[in-house]
Amino acid sequence: MASPRQVTNRIFPTLPQTHKVESTTSTYRMHGIPSGLDGIRATLNYMRDYVNQYKTHKNIRELALQLTRGLPQKDFDAEIKALFNYVQNNIRYVKDVHNVETIQTPLKTLEYGQGDCDDKSTLLAALLQSLGHPTRFHALGFKPEHISHVLLEVKADNKWIALDSTEPHMMGWLPPHIKKSIYLKV
Repeated sequence: MASPRQVTNRIFPTLPQTHKVESTTSTYRMHGIPSGLDGIRATLNYMRDYVNQYKTHKNIRELALQLTRGLPQKDFDAEIKALFNYVQNNIRYVKDVHNVETIQTPLKTLEYGQGDCDDKSTLLAALLQSLGHPTRFHALGFKPEHISHVLLEVKADNKWIALDSTEPHMMGWLPPHIKKSIYLKV
C-alpha cells in the first residue's frame, strides 16, 4: 500500500463529488488524494466503502456461502479460516501499477484472480462481512511515519485476529517490527 497520489478504479465507481475524475476506456483516475498519512486514510476509506457496497452483492454472498458449505453450524472460527484460506491461496499477490495506488472492487479482484494487499484485504472483508463477521483494516509500517502494508483483522471471541492473506502464514500472524499502525473499522 503506497502513499496514494491518485487512485485507479477498474469499474464504474461511486465517487465523492469532491474529486475530479478522468475516464480512459476502462480506467478511472481520481486526482486529489493527498500524499502521506492523509492519503493512507483516504485509501482506507475507499476500501471501507467498497466493502460496504459489495458485502451484500449476490456474487460475494454466494461465494462465501459456497466456501463455508458443509461446516458445522455456528463454527465461526472455521468460517473465518475457510474464507481466509480461499483468499490467501486463490488470489495471487501482484503489486500496483508503478507509482499509482490502485484499488479494485472485490468483484474485480475475483475476476482478475489477483491483487495487492489492499485488494485482497477488501475482498476478504466483503466475504467475512457477508456472513456477519466484524472486520477492520490494519494499515502498518516498519518506519515511524511510513505506512507500506495493509491487512485485515476480524473480531472473533471478543478479540481481533490478524489475517494477512499476502503471506504464507496462519491466521493471527503479524509481520515483525511494526513501527506505525492505523486502524479503520469497516
